[in-house]
Amino acid sequence: MTDKQGNLAKDVKSSYFGLPALDISLAFPQATPASVFPPSVSDYFQYDDLLTPVEQDHRKKVKEFMEKEIAPIMTEYWEKAEFPFHVLPNLGALRIAGGTIKGYGCPGMSITGNAIAIAELSRVDASISTLMIVHSSLAMLTIGLCGSEEQKQKYLPSLAQLRTVACWALTEPDYGSDASSLKSTATKVDGGWVLNGQKRWIGNSTFADVLVVFARNTTTNQINGFIVKKDAPGLTATKIENKIGLRMVQNGDILLKGVFVSDEDKLPGVNSFQDTSKVLAVSRVMVAWQPIGISMGVYDMCHRYLKERKQFGVPLASFQINQEKLVRMLGNVQAMVLVGWRLCKLYESEKMTTGHASMAKAWTTAKARETVSLGRELLGGNGILADFLVGKAFCDLEPIYTFEGTYDINCLVTGREVTGISSFKPAQSVQLSRM
Repeated sequence: MTDKQGNLAKDVKSSYFGLPALDISLAFPQATPASVFPPSVSDYFQYDDLLTPVEQDHRKKVKEFMEKEIAPIMTEYWEKAEFPFHVLPNLGALRIAGGTIKGYGCPGMSITGNAIAIAELSRVDASISTLMIVHSSLAMLTIGLCGSEEQKQKYLPSLAQLRTVACWALTEPDYGSDASSLKSTATKVDGGWVLNGQKRWIGNSTFADVLVVFARNTTTNQINGFIVKKDAPGLTATKIENKIGLRMVQNGDILLKGVFVSDEDKLPGVNSFQDTSKVLAVSRVMVAWQPIGISMGVYDMCHRYLKERKQFGVPLASFQINQEKLVRMLGNVQAMVLVGWRLCKLYESEKMTTGHASMAKAWTTAKARETVSLGRELLGGNGILADFLVGKAFCDLEPIYTFEGTYDINCLVTGREVTGISSFKPAQSVQLSRM
């Protein structure tokens, strides 16, 4: 029976209405959920041999942390769209925040070591790796490359330990791919600057202690950078709700209404939009490794699942079509790792161009999409459950496909480099003559 609103009448509800869901190990005992993370089996071509002992050690530490502390809780927090702040001290203890920055308590890793750490974070959970990229490879690196000595001494040591967290505010509601046209303003006043404007999609912004904000100097019309402290008068940051991917990441809308920033917190090394490119060059390398790590984890999960899950009296791994899909996934991972590794070596030898980084990011995200889609097929109905990783990874990959330059924009960056012709702005419409 239903009432006029179509609701089931209270008097006919069974006693089991409102009971919590069965634990996944009871509901589906035939396969192990991702809370017990599968062994790492995706390094088929033994690329680990290419890493230095220090890089291998970083990889091992991050892998152990993610499998032990993040895997058991990630589904719960992803479903709630909340970040597990209690893990920050132990995440900071890994000493990977600060990445390639030397001194100030930062690890001074190689670009390859930094990338491998991001991949291992992403292998288990892409939200954790996104927090780290925003905090470390964008905000901290901007201070490290563009800040004064006083700013580095003041902010970096605490950020390196994750005792404080940073965000990086460039994107605006009207300016995403066209970020260089941003409209937030910085007006010089006695002793500092007044910022006005709006930012959107800023990861970590709702809880960040330090906000690296970009605004247009009203005198020079150039882009400048500023360090804004949380709770500054006129500053508000509100969470963007209803995301389908990277749900643990706290993306926010930032409003700047007459926010005063002292002269000592203006970044002296940001005097035009081009000054952000040296930061974005590193962060784009890191983002190119996120889909690599996600694909590694999805392959690992599918490899175990196909051997555990049985149909028609045999493991799913017994079927030829499943083996073909699994091998195609594995081949993608090998190719993606090699592209990512080569990108790092180009950066280390100062040969990497903007086009190199853009093509790598575009290509790895496209290949990861294919890989994760295959994994989604292999897991059948369980492929849409976050409990078995693949459904969560499927959703988490979508924002990564878009941020740090969409697939299309990154292809156009590389296209401009290889042809010498820019195709970003559409051709001006012309009045065709009548014949």
